[in-house]
Amino acid sequence: MSVATKETIETLYNRYLNNDISKEELEEFLHILDMPKGELTISSLMDGTWREMFETPQPAVIPMYKRTWIRVAAAAVIFITLSVGGYFIFNNPASKQIAETKKKQQVHKDDVAPGGNKAILTLANGTQIVLDSAANGALSQQGNAKIIKLDNGQLAYDPLHDSSTLLRTGEVLYNTISTPKGGQYQIVLADGSKVWLNAASSLRFPASFSGKERKVELTGEGYFEVAPLTTKGRQEKIPFIVSVASPLGDGRGMQVEVLGTHFNINAYSDEGAVKTTLLEGAVKIKNERQANSGSSSVLLAPGEQADFTRDRNFKINSHANLEEVVAWKNGNFEFKNAPVIDIMRQVSRWYDVEVDYRGPQPAHRLTGKISRNVNLSSLIDMLQYAGVNMKIENKKIIIWED
Repeated sequence: MSVATKETIETLYNRYLNNDISKEELEEFLHILDMPKGELTISSLMDGTWREMFETPQPAVIPMYKRTWIRVAAAAVIFITLSVGGYFIFNNPASKQIAETKKKQQVHKDDVAPGGNKAILTLANGTQIVLDSAANGALSQQGNAKIIKLDNGQLAYDPLHDSSTLLRTGEVLYNTISTPKGGQYQIVLADGSKVWLNAASSLRFPASFSGKERKVELTGEGYFEVAPLTTKGRQEKIPFIVSVASPLGDGRGMQVEVLGTHFNINAYSDEGAVKTTLLEGAVKIKNERQANSGSSSVLLAPGEQADFTRDRNFKINSHANLEEVVAWKNGNFEFKNAPVIDIMRQVSRWYDVEVDYRGPQPAHRLTGKISRNVNLSSLIDMLQYAGVNMKIENKKIIIWED
């Protein structure tokens, strides 16, 4: 076989990534990968792929890779492990690595489908509505708000008055929307604020807002786009407050107060800290003691993240990875130098599976990105390429070290 030119290598590389490569071209591509010049050229092309994936804006949804070994190999090109340095696919001769992985790759007889729009709405009187099976249209009425399931699957509270001002007085009726493991949901509150709930999360909120503040309670993870709201007559701004439980589970939590902004709160009890990340606007954060005493608060600017730790202190990260933080809301998994155990917590919640570590937990730290719309086997295949020993068995991910 003649020596391939740089142009030929680039053409084969692009066809390989796009899964538009013939059997003969694939054989030529694997042959080139075994040659030093070919490996060097493709390594340079992969540098470009890396920059394109992680240094420029990405679409909300990544095309789904089919579960064939060719597509998994293509996906592996954009999945790297920083613990060993460089692109994992080049740690060994590529054709041998692909052939070996193909040989030992298991048939995923216990494959698991990704999560989807699943939630239960609990009304003030205790009535529960399973939203994923409820028909579109009006579901109920709570006080001065009509509850509607929209055609796109979202839940909306349609106020029976002008939502730009607070007119309602009297009893406040609280509703709760809860997502299970393997579920997510989006809701539009009566004031026009939008909330995205991740898996295993809940939001307790008033069906109609009244008084001098808008207060909701969050468990799990939620992304908020808060609408501005004013009082009638004096046009005073009404703050929006998110109350979050303590990571210790002792009832001494924290509050996030905003006037109109976009932010994400990760408050899962197994994460060890409550992470509030600001994308747009401004927020101030207080622990429960500060909120009750009126003492000073932590102010966040866009791009900053506050970790409310187990010792009830705040740790500020001034350069949060916003794409990684909101990847779940945009339909992706995205990690940067993340321990396997951190990745598996997200995977467990989204696919509703257990994780069983047989022996020491893996020391790998991984960076990568993949759609949350793929079956669990596709994600497992990519992690296997990164050197993690794992398999699916009866709704359980088993992980072991050699």
